[in-house]
Amino acid sequence: MTPTTVLTIAGSDSGGGAGIQADLKVFAALGAYGTSVLTAVTAQNTRGVDAVLPLPPRTVTEQLDSVLTDFAVRAVKTGMLGTPAVADAVAEAAKAGRLPHLVVDPVLVATSGHRLGVVAAVERLLPYARVATPNCAEAAALTGAPVTTVEEMVAAAQALAAGGPEFVVVTGGDVDAAGESVDVLSGGTTTTLLRAPRVDTRHSHGTGCSFSAAIAVRLAAGDPVPVAVATAKEYVTRALTGARDWELGSGRGPLDHFGWSR
Repeated sequence: MTPTTVLTIAGSDSGGGAGIQADLKVFAALGAYGTSVLTAVTAQNTRGVDAVLPLPPRTVTEQLDSVLTDFAVRAVKTGMLGTPAVADAVAEAAKAGRLPHLVVDPVLVATSGHRLGVVAAVERLLPYARVATPNCAEAAALTGAPVTTVEEMVAAAQALAAGGPEFVVVTGGDVDAAGESVDVLSGGTTTTLLRAPRVDTRHSHGTGCSFSAAIAVRLAAGDPVPVAVATAKEYVTRALTGARDWELGSGRGPLDHFGWSR
């Protein structure tokens, strides 16, 4: 059988744990064929981000055109966009209906604290998103309100869903919720809390990228959004668990995307 094609539009992570590299690993692990459009090149590792070089918007558009005129892309996810001009180029493609089942991971701040994007860039894409997946810090930046508790996550998810995306998942990996990892999914008139046991690990680099990439794969396969999100959360939980004893790098290491530690 011919595999389903999924597209990632994101930055390169030289350490391989996040960005384009993580997305392609997730696509492969879940049985999809991955294509990619780079928005930026970064110098980074498990300790942090040392440099970011955004690509020109024309280069992003040329990559998009090359992929979309040759492959039957079934779903698209975006990660780091870098600049509002690059976001405009991607938004134009979305507005034209060229980016099906768009999942927007609003990469604004890396786990290390390094700023990788600007709010204005993400806001350009949100009206075209089927699903947006901000973490608590990104949800706070987008709403202008603090997001540090599950209650505040619910308010942020509902506010963002009312402003454009069909569904919003605010991920709560950094929120203390009595030993659980709680994500909040909001869309239409429904808000759902997704719970899983918290994985005790420092190796969480690329968690957001992997989560949104997994959602895109499941949407491409035809899953409804709530099913795609729940399945993606289960996948990321397994990937976190598999890598918790790894020693790749000296900082926050990557996930076990392929289940090597089973």
